Amino acid sequence: MARKLRVQYAGAIYHVINRGDRQEFIFTGDSDRHCFLKTLSQACQKTAWQVHAYCLMPNHFHLVLETPQPNLVPGMKWLLGTYTSRFNHRHHQCGHLFSGRYKARPVDGSGNGYLKTVCDYVHLNPVRAGLLQPGQPLQEFPWSSYRLYLEPALRPPWLRAERLLGEWRIPKDSPAGRRVFAQGMEARRLENAEFAGMEHGWCVGDDEFRRELLAQISKPPSVLHYGEAVQEAAQERAERLLAEEMARMRWSEIDLPGRRKGDPGKVRLALHLRANTTMPLAWIADRLKMGTRGYLTWLLQQQTSHDTATKEKLI
Repeated sequence: MARKLRVQYAGAIYHVINRGDRQEFIFTGDSDRHCFLKTLSQACQKTAWQVHAYCLMPNHFHLVLETPQPNLVPGMKWLLGTYTSRFNHRHHQCGHLFSGRYKARPVDGSGNGYLKTVCDYVHLNPVRAGLLQPGQPLQEFPWSSYRLYLEPALRPPWLRAERLLGEWRIPKDSPAGRRVFAQGMEARRLENAEFAGMEHGWCVGDDEFRRELLAQISKPPSVLHYGEAVQEAAQERAERLLAEEMARMRWSEIDLPGRRKGDPGKVRLALHLRANTTMPLAWIADRLKMGTRGYLTWLLQQQTSHDTATKEKLI
C-alpha cells in the first residue's frame, strides 16, 4: 500500500508524535533528553521551525511545531535520523530507534482554540502518565516546554511562547500574564480535562479546516509536484543564506569557481549551509565548486576536529 502523502505548506502547524520501536525507551536518561533537545535546536536552525510545545516521555515525544516553509518532511528526516545515530553511538547500538512513521497532524492555527487544545494536551501529558504526584506543580516536570513558558530566561530562541499565550487571551508575556497561564493550566489539570481524539484522526480543526486541507492535497499539481515544491523552497532558503554570507565575506559568484576546492572560505560557507539548511552535501559541494560529496565530507570533518581541538586548548 502506498504511503499517505504528507500535507506540507508554508505556515502549517503540526502535532507530531513518534514512539520507540516496540514501545521501547527512546530516552534512557537525562543525557539522552539533552541530546534530543540539542538535535531539535539544530533542526530548527536548519529549517526555521518554530516550536509551540514539546514533551519528552520515556518511550515517545510530542512536538507542536510551525513550519514557515513547507519543509516538515526533510526536517523530520534529519531530526529523527540524526538523533537515532547519536543515540546508537552513545549506547553502542545499531538499527531502528523509532517505530514506523511519525504522526504529523495539521492543526488549525486560526485562533479558534485548536492550537491551545493541542498544546494543553501536550503539557498535561506527564499528569496523565502519572509522572507527577497530585500535589506536585506541573512546572516541576523538567522535560516539557511548560516550564519554559513560566521561566522566559531559559527559553531557547525556537520556542514561540506568545502564540499560545495569545490563545489563552493573555495580552502580554509578563510575570502577571505567566501567573494567569499557570493558574489556568493548574485549573485545567484539576478538572481532569478530557482530550478525546487527540491522538486520532488526520488533522485537528473544524470541518472548514478539513475541507481546505482536502482541497489543497487533492489538486493534481500538488500531487505531481509535491516533492519538487518542497525542494524548491529549501533551495531558495539556501541560496538566500549563501548570498548573505558571501556578501558579508565580500565574495562574488566568480570567487566560487576561481578559488580552490578546499579554500577555507568555502569550508566556512559549507559549514554555514550545513548548519542552517537541509540541503544535501552533494548539492553544497556542487554549488560551492568543492568537488565530490566525499571530499567535502572530509573537509568538514577536518574543520570540525580542528575547531574542537582549539576549544579544548582554550579551556
